[in-house]
Amino acid sequence: MTDATEVKVWTDGPLGRLRLNRPDALNALTHGMCLEIEKALLDWRDDKSVTAILVDAEGDRAFCAGGDIQYLYETGLNDPEPGRAFWRDEYRLNAMISNYPKPYIALMNGITMGGGVGISAHGSHRIVSDKTMVAMPETSIGFLPDVGGTWLLSRAPGETGIYLGLTGARMNAADAIFTGFADAYVPADKLPDFISDLAGGTPADDALSRHAAPAPDGALEGLQDRIADAFGHADVKSCIARLDEMSATGDEWAAKTLSMVARNAPLALACTFEAVHRARKLGSLEDCLSLEFDFAYRAIAGHDFLEGIRAMVVDKDRNPDWRPATLDEVTPQMVDAMFASLGDEQWKAA
Repeated sequence: MTDATEVKVWTDGPLGRLRLNRPDALNALTHGMCLEIEKALLDWRDDKSVTAILVDAEGDRAFCAGGDIQYLYETGLNDPEPGRAFWRDEYRLNAMISNYPKPYIALMNGITMGGGVGISAHGSHRIVSDKTMVAMPETSIGFLPDVGGTWLLSRAPGETGIYLGLTGARMNAADAIFTGFADAYVPADKLPDFISDLAGGTPADDALSRHAAPAPDGALEGLQDRIADAFGHADVKSCIARLDEMSATGDEWAAKTLSMVARNAPLALACTFEAVHRARKLGSLEDCLSLEFDFAYRAIAGHDFLEGIRAMVVDKDRNPDWRPATLDEVTPQMVDAMFASLGDEQWKAA
C-alpha cells in the first residue's frame, strides 16, 4: 500500500483503491489530491491486473465535503492564478472519471458536496447509503455548481436542477438516485461486504445485485409539482415572486425554500440559473465544465466568491456583503460577462 498524506492509493486484488484521507477537514479535496487521483487513474488505465476502481474516504462522516475553499480564499486574496490552476486540473479529473474505460465505483457514504460530487457522480457506479447527504450549495458562497454540476442539474427531472442549484438543498440517498446523482443504495453496514466482493473479483453489477436495496423514502419525487410551479419561470426574480405567492397562502415548503434562496448571492443565483439552462442545450460534460470554468476564472478575481468564503467559513459571521446586493441590481450584461469566452485561457479537457 502507498500511503500518501491526503490520498491513500493501493491495489486490493483486482481493485484499484483510492481513499480520501483528510477526515478532520471532511475530506475536502486539495489540488494535490486531484493530481494524485489523476496519476493513479492513468497508471491503472492500461494495467490489465486492475479491472475496476473504488474510491471511498476515511471516516464515515463525510465522503468529501467539497473543494479546499480555505486554500482558494487564502491564495485568491493576492493572486487568482492558483485557484484557476486548481480548477483546470480538477475539471480535467472530472472529465477523465466520466470517460474512464474501467468501472469507477464511488462510495458516497456521508457528506458529499461540491468537489466531492465531481469525483463521484461522474463515475460508472455511484453508490449511496443511509449516511449519504448530497448537495451543491455553491450559491451560498457566491459561486455556482461546478465540477460538472451544471451537467447533472440540467438533466435532473423537471425543474429539480434549478431548485437544487438555487437553494443548495440537501438530498438523501433516494433523492440522489432520483435526480441522477447516484445509481444504487447499499446500507452503510453492508458496504464492507460489498467491498470484499469487489476485491475478490466480483463484477460491480453482480456485487450490487447482491448488496443493493431500495433506498429509504426521499422528498424530491413528491415535490415535483411544487418545484415546477415555483421554478419553471424565465428568471430568478420570477421564481422568487412565485414562491412569495405560494408562501402567502401558508405553503410552508415555499416559505422555507424562499428563505434558502434569499440568503444566497444575487449574481451567483442569476448565473446558476443561466448556466443550468445553457447546460440543457450542451451535448457533453466537457462543454459544461468549460462553461463553469468561464465563471470560475472570473469569480476568483471578483468580490462575491472570496466574500462568501469569508462570511461562511473564515469569520463565520454569516453576513456576506454581496455585490450587487439584490437581484434587482443584477443585469443580463453582468451575467453574460461571467460566461464570455476566455480565448486562449478557455478550459479544455486535454
